[in-house]
Amino acid sequence: MDSTTTNGRTGGRWIQQWDPEDAEFWEATGRRTARRNLAFSVFSEHVGFSIWSLWSVMVLFMGKDYGIDPAGKFFLVAMPTLVGSFVRIPYTVAVARFGGRNWTVASALLLLLPALAAAYVMHPGTSYTTFMLVAALTGFGGGNFASSMTNINAFYPARHKGWALGLNAGGGNIGVPVIQLVALAVIAWAGAGHPRVVLGIYLPLIVVAALCAALFMDNLAPMKADTGSLAAIVKEKHTWLMSVLYVGTFGSFIGFSFAFGLVLQNQFGRTPLQAAQLTFLGPLLGSVVRPLGGKFADRFGGARITLWNFAAMAVAASVVTYASSIRSLPVFLTGFVALFALAGLGNGSTYKMIPGIFDAKAQDRIAAGATPEDAAAWSRKMSGAAIGVIGAVGALGGLFINLAFRQSFLVAKSGTPAFVSFLAAYAVCFLLTWAVYLRRPAASPATAAAPALEQV
Repeated sequence: MDSTTTNGRTGGRWIQQWDPEDAEFWEATGRRTARRNLAFSVFSEHVGFSIWSLWSVMVLFMGKDYGIDPAGKFFLVAMPTLVGSFVRIPYTVAVARFGGRNWTVASALLLLLPALAAAYVMHPGTSYTTFMLVAALTGFGGGNFASSMTNINAFYPARHKGWALGLNAGGGNIGVPVIQLVALAVIAWAGAGHPRVVLGIYLPLIVVAALCAALFMDNLAPMKADTGSLAAIVKEKHTWLMSVLYVGTFGSFIGFSFAFGLVLQNQFGRTPLQAAQLTFLGPLLGSVVRPLGGKFADRFGGARITLWNFAAMAVAASVVTYASSIRSLPVFLTGFVALFALAGLGNGSTYKMIPGIFDAKAQDRIAAGATPEDAAAWSRKMSGAAIGVIGAVGALGGLFINLAFRQSFLVAKSGTPAFVSFLAAYAVCFLLTWAVYLRRPAASPATAAAPALEQV
């Protein structure tokens, strides 16, 4: 990044010069600063993910006296996904506009709104419309992911982005199983009639996350708001191709995380306590392995890991479809937990592909006469903008999954038709990854200068 500053971008929490690709700078000061920002970014994003997935556990407390049928609950848990998808783009821009530290503080404090609102309305007699509006507010937590990833992307050099982004996202993703474990403890200890205890735990955590960001994180002054990059990235075909792949990985993770408890209750007749004892397993495993997906992608190439990951997801979806059709809970859990783990690995590998694609395209710019510094700066700006757009579109996969479950249970009283559709989607993602990022085109003057996307 260049060292040019702008008005107001001075002070103790603004870093004026940042060049992580400079090995000497990275070893001397960059690595230590980046790791500190990564650590507190993970904490804030973790709390954000927990609030985003709040209604996946609130529905476990909503018994018959709430008067909401299974289809209504699936739609309720889909609402935060929808809102979280749309706010990811402005959250991405906000990092460059206000600074990564400053926006982390603000976005953490915004989580107080959905948490306090949920505490107020969470009782029988509240209208379904009110529940939907409050659930929509929790979408703010989904935006935290995009701003956090964009910020950390700017702190790390290309050679470490896969691991850093995977660790940042995995630490955030693990907020899903953690709040589910908290709900399990509350239900086991106080019963299903005390959902406000969960919120009482998270309200102070939100304040702590904001305080830690204010005290220990930094803003990067050279990271400027660039609406031109955002406008350019939506015209880039790889933005939309990668969005499809991210729908298949992250969309699966967040959609299954929100729906798992409801599927267990409606497909297998589990009680809220029984469902809560199982719902955290898949999201926990998927969160833990996400950094491994990034690390494997750093070593073997993101496209290769993504390709075979989708093949494995299709196999796991086949197992789940079979288990759903015969209503075998042990087989279902085996396949479903495998789906979570594979979705986590795929999250890490697909996110590694994003900066890799633009690093490859930057080589074309150098060949056309651009300086390596300018090409690297262009790659950082484009990959940062792409992360926001791809993250926003990918999160919509969670909405699609919950709507698919809603329709499946409405029509067939079973999740089997939904799982068949997921199997088909993974097959499409497998073919797309191979055709665009791994298939080698025939040699020709037109392809000879193309970026080596098979190495992404």
